[in-house]
Amino acid sequence: MVPAANILPFIAFSLVIIAIPGPSVLFAISRALVLGKRGAILTVVGNGIGVFVQAVAVAIGVGVLIQENEVLLHGIRLAGAAFLVYLGIQALRHRRDGIEIATEPAVINTRHLMRESFIVGISNPKTIVFFSAMFPQFVDPTAGSIPLQMLQLGVFFVFFGISGDAIYALAAGAARDWFARSPQRIVVIRAIGGTLILSLGIATAFLPG
Repeated sequence: MVPAANILPFIAFSLVIIAIPGPSVLFAISRALVLGKRGAILTVVGNGIGVFVQAVAVAIGVGVLIQENEVLLHGIRLAGAAFLVYLGIQALRHRRDGIEIATEPAVINTRHLMRESFIVGISNPKTIVFFSAMFPQFVDPTAGSIPLQMLQLGVFFVFFGISGDAIYALAAGAARDWFARSPQRIVVIRAIGGTLILSLGIATAFLPG
C-alpha cells in the first residue's frame, strides 16, 4: 500500500492536473452538447475506464515500454486522433436527427457510447507518459509491491478524474438543455459539439507532444 504521507500529496497534485481542462474534459463537454447529460456521464465513465486500463498497463511495466517506443507511441496517438475525427464527423452528419423532439437528446446506445469513449480514453498516449513519469515519484520501495502501489495511485487518479470531468460535462449538459428548447438551437449546439470533437482529433494528430 502507498504510505499515507505519499497519498495526500499525490491527490493534491492530481486535483490540480484534473482541474485544468484537457482533452478528456473537452471530449466530455462536446458529447454533452451533442447527446445531453446522460450521454456525457456515459462518456466520462467510458473514458475513465480506458484511462484506468492505461494505469494498469503502467503499473505492470507496459506503459514504460510504450513511452520508450516512439513509433508505437505515435501510432497510438494517430489512431486515437483518427477515431476522434470519425466521431466528430458523425456528430456533424447527424446533427439534425430527432430534432422533432427538441427537449430530449437522441436515443443513446449505452454499450456503443461506452465502447467509443473507452477507445478515446485508452488511445491517449499523453496519459501513459503522465502515469509513467509521476507514479514512481509517489511510491515507496519499502512499503511493499511497487506495481500494487502504482495501481492504487491509478485508482485515486481515475476516481477524481471521473468526478472532475463529470462536473464539466453536467454543466455543459445543463446548457444544452436550455438550447434544446428550440429545434434550431439544438442543431447549432450539436454542430458545435461535433466541431469540438473534430478539432480535438485534428489537434491530437498534428500538434506536438
